[in-house]
Amino acid sequence: MTKTSNERFDVFIVGAGPVGASLALALEGHGLAVGLAEARPLGDPGQPSYDDKALALTGASVKALDTLGVWPEVAHEATPIRQVHVSQRGRLGITRLNASDAGMDALGQVVPARALGAAFNGRLRESPGLRLYCPARLKSAASGEEGRVLELEGETGPLTVATRLLVGADGTRSPVRELLGIAAKAGDGAQHALAANVTPEFDHGGCAYERFTPGGPLALLPMSGGRMGMVWTGDAALIEELDGLSDAALLSRLQAAFGMRLGRFTRIGARKRYPLTSVVAERQTAERAVLLGNASQTLHPVAAQGFNLALRDVAALAELLVEAAAEENDPGDPALLRRFQAWRAGDRRRTRRFTGSLVRGFSSDFAPLAHARGLALFALDLAPPVKRAFMRRALGLADRPPLLLVGGRLGAHAHGPASPIESERSS
Repeated sequence: MTKTSNERFDVFIVGAGPVGASLALALEGHGLAVGLAEARPLGDPGQPSYDDKALALTGASVKALDTLGVWPEVAHEATPIRQVHVSQRGRLGITRLNASDAGMDALGQVVPARALGAAFNGRLRESPGLRLYCPARLKSAASGEEGRVLELEGETGPLTVATRLLVGADGTRSPVRELLGIAAKAGDGAQHALAANVTPEFDHGGCAYERFTPGGPLALLPMSGGRMGMVWTGDAALIEELDGLSDAALLSRLQAAFGMRLGRFTRIGARKRYPLTSVVAERQTAERAVLLGNASQTLHPVAAQGFNLALRDVAALAELLVEAAAEENDPGDPALLRRFQAWRAGDRRRTRRFTGSLVRGFSSDFAPLAHARGLALFALDLAPPVKRAFMRRALGLADRPPLLLVGGRLGAHAHGPASPIESERSS
């Protein structure tokens, strides 16, 4: 028998990964009743290891995580990205994107996904204003008179709650998206990736590398302990071949593809091979519902745009919901969801196009196209104004950013004059 709860929420989030947890923490303390369901128990923090997966964050994302109280818990394990080096194997053309060119100390930070997950879990556990259902799975999300009626399956059996706004932050194969009847367009799945941590002979100096090879992009992110997080993408046959090599043979192939910029690669850790699934939902909102993160769009890992784009969506939605709460407006109002979608549509579209163009433009070894790429890289390196514009796009700074991304606090000036932060983000 399904138990009916008296609990009614303003916002109910499905998915307690970094995207869902970010929204929950952003809304805490602003007069909203917030529920959060996660299908798995909140994870054990785990121990640092050589094989920690790396996650690249832009400077704006770091500011948002700092405001949410997450960044102080992971800062000691972060590695700053001071330069990005872009090149193509066997062809002319190179460009370097330096933090100093953008007036920054660092373009971003690389953190172990393990550490970030543990920090989020810790903040969720110590947030009394949030109601956690963990573990619990969403089974249905029917429309009701004033919101959605959610049926959850938890450890003690089925439970029904109500919410004025449902948020799906439950990943690429989102059950929320399926329950809402929102179709998603998937890529052909032809590309796969091989990820592992490697150690070069020389210190990386905080430089991230994007190396375009005939077989596909090769990315190396700077990590602590002299390590670099490698993500090598290509067609299924290439990645299967690489994964079948011995450690020594794979390091030799990596050396040939990357060159001697950092000396010889001396160590490689555990490998993970996985298909790259590009998924874009046909729409981001439905009646009293919104999709965030991979539930809304799953991007190719080239240029590390996925989580950073998702965090910009989170920040914008949180800002609108806090404004609505301050004015005692309905968080599921269709007008609010239209404002959110209009605010975010341009950035989302351009980021998907930017990511797709990098994959398509650098995946072909057709000689005329390869030479054109080289000229484009040279031109970018020699034209500071163009380079700055490119960097702002890659860092997600080309549009008016939400408050959280410039270090602002939500609700701080809902009814007052523009603050210095408001001036900064509108400039």
